[in-house]
Amino acid sequence: MSRIPLMAGNWKMNLDHLEATATVQRLHWALQDANFDFNAVEVAVLPPFTDLRSVQTLVDADKMSIVYGGQDVSINPAGAYTGEISARMLVKLGCKYVVVGHSERRQFHGETDKLIGGKAMAAVLSGITPIVCVGEALAIRKRGEHVAYTLAQIDAVFGEMAQDLAPRAVIAYEPIWAIGTGEVATPADAQEVCGAIRERLASLYGRQAAWQMRILYGGSVKASNVASIMAEADVDGGLVGGASLDPAEFAKICRFAEHIA
Repeated sequence: MSRIPLMAGNWKMNLDHLEATATVQRLHWALQDANFDFNAVEVAVLPPFTDLRSVQTLVDADKMSIVYGGQDVSINPAGAYTGEISARMLVKLGCKYVVVGHSERRQFHGETDKLIGGKAMAAVLSGITPIVCVGEALAIRKRGEHVAYTLAQIDAVFGEMAQDLAPRAVIAYEPIWAIGTGEVATPADAQEVCGAIRERLASLYGRQAAWQMRILYGGSVKASNVASIMAEADVDGGLVGGASLDPAEFAKICRFAEHIA
């Protein structure tokens, strides 16, 4: 497989800066003790903004191979936007990734696909990789419209992104009904939508670009189910929520390859 898997831990609004450094340190130790190959799987943590400077200091000082990023970014480069964080600010903190369009941002902050596309573009143009979240609610899946709905999100978010920029993005398919519920899409469910996303990317940007882009699955990912999900052809990693707050559990998730037959 030419695409390097990415396991990204989205901490959401959890852990202060002291807890953050302890969590990253414990994750690093757990992976180091297991002789983990960081060249085979990329490991990222996505802390709250207030933790980023502390995480940066720890990662740099200990020369860790763990990378990190933000949970959101402004569409604007600078100005009178109280409470917003620009892509340039994230760059200065050494962030490699930023999440855009998470379902919680869509639900609680009314973010539209157009806005999310603008955020993704702002990240890419600043040199940060956006992790673009898409996915359906339970009612949509029950109607059998989950593939069409998710592809419409892809079309709207990537509609104005040029072909040379799109491969810099990562996509995370997160069925909303599986986020934090304990419910998880079956490996076949994940592959159905992730495979359809790759086909849509191929139609938008060509097969080579589509092959380069990583597509993650998110939604109650844990050590006990990650190997079967990762065995699917078009699943290139996980956007992990609650399980990433436990360094030992997240380390096991990152070591999924040990459990694939």
